[in-house]
Amino acid sequence: MTPETYEKGSLSLAGTVAMGTGVMIGAGIFALTGQVAQFSGPAFPLAFLLAAIISGFSAYTYIKMSDKYPSSGGIAMILQKAYGPTTIAAASALLMTMSMIINESLVARTFGAYSLQLFDVAQKDTLIPVLAVGLIVLAFLVNIAGNQVIGSVSKVAAVLKIGGILFFSGATLWASGFSFEAASTAAENVTSPAGFLAGVALAVLAFKGFTTITNSGAEVRNPGKNVGHAIMWSLTICLVVYMSVAFAVGSSLTLEEIVAAKDFSLAEASRPAFGDLGVGFTVIIAIIATASGLLASVFAVSRMLAMLTDMKLIPHRHFGMPGNIQKHMLVYTVVVAATLAAFFDLGRIASLGAIYYLVMDIIIHFGVLRHLRKSIGARAWTLVAAILFDMTALGAFIFIKAMADPAIVVIAIGSMAAIFAFEAFYLGKVRNKETPDDAGSHVQ
Repeated sequence: MTPETYEKGSLSLAGTVAMGTGVMIGAGIFALTGQVAQFSGPAFPLAFLLAAIISGFSAYTYIKMSDKYPSSGGIAMILQKAYGPTTIAAASALLMTMSMIINESLVARTFGAYSLQLFDVAQKDTLIPVLAVGLIVLAFLVNIAGNQVIGSVSKVAAVLKIGGILFFSGATLWASGFSFEAASTAAENVTSPAGFLAGVALAVLAFKGFTTITNSGAEVRNPGKNVGHAIMWSLTICLVVYMSVAFAVGSSLTLEEIVAAKDFSLAEASRPAFGDLGVGFTVIIAIIATASGLLASVFAVSRMLAMLTDMKLIPHRHFGMPGNIQKHMLVYTVVVAATLAAFFDLGRIASLGAIYYLVMDIIIHFGVLRHLRKSIGARAWTLVAAILFDMTALGAFIFIKAMADPAIVVIAIGSMAAIFAFEAFYLGKVRNKETPDDAGSHVQ
């Protein structure tokens, strides 16, 4: 995004919707379709529908807060107003930032998985992390060189990837005769209710990009009206696109085939009808979506980390590096993202992202319900419903993952505990000389 993007009142309703959909529609659908199908079974398109409903309830909190307090602080602002300059606010903001960095590694691994479908090469498991880390390094170099090009690239890429995804969906559905192969296999493919809900939890990741609109509240024209409209329009557009993709994949492949090709299911779904040409087209769209998405995300995350530093919610050390804080944060962002991309597969990366995001989302809803509901005019039952939806999806996901891959559950819980412990130490020891006015205020 260009610097002009962040000028007050610079984003129209249409521009805000374009930004939201551009962030939401992209690598996530390429990576997550197969992952969601693995959990939710033949009914995986329904998982995306329920994820959209859950995201709609979650969006209510962000919309009400943006109406009352339009700012570029976004999630960090909500947390600080709900909880004050406390450990829970700082740690939750850092959780959100980490979930965004995790998403970058997810995008990078998706780039690697799809790119290799163009070549008949061995050792794909080795080459995927190499390509992923390479893309992250490239995104870093582009961001360091200057962000002027990012906005232009993002606009062109948004048109290409959304148009390409819709073309893929329509062509694949037409070629299959609008059948649904994923549901035509044996009954043993029917998943459990917990498994289905675990898929829903993972599908939520494909919609969480709407928070980008909240983070740009101060730049939206007439934010009291347009932020809410932009979020709901973005969610609706994304739902239509995601459902079309899910039905397209399910019409071309059996559930077993989707799961077998879960890291590149869209490319594999184009093969039965269109052969190598279809695979090539889908891979090119995936490359455009992942590369452009990563460029914008690296910039956005570094900006958010710099903002958290300014809010004194996280410490900063330059370690002798030249340049401003945001450039230093670029370094930290790509180091963490590259490490995750190198050592974790897509399934584990997506799992971490889902757990981090849902925990942070629950904390936000509870904080608003407990401290800010009356001041922003929010309905209690909607906030409670958002919490219950998140908790149900999160509980089911952890239950399923604890049986299938307990290590990632331990890593998720342990890393979250470390984040909260770190923030408790930082706020208690490093900032103990600051006055409450220096750190922020608690709004009741």
